[in-house]
Amino acid sequence: MAQLNFNIEDVCGTLSENKDGWRKELTFISWNNRAPKFDLRSWDPDYQAMTKGITMTKEEVMKLRDVLNEMDFDKY
Repeated sequence: MAQLNFNIEDVCGTLSENKDGWRKELTFISWNNRAPKFDLRSWDPDYQAMTKGITMTKEEVMKLRDVLNEMDFDKY
């Protein structure tokens, strides 16, 4: 399996943390020396292990923000 190279340029925010210290975070991250993107996934306390996540462009994050702002959360 190929080595995965990443550089977390910014931790934008933490959504939650479990009892083992894993944190679900929105980060701005570069994967394999590519241009950085926004990324939502869980990380172990040392940023050595991660879960599957979703990577989004700035435009996608902005659209997600708009969708969330328009949602009626009392409906769910």
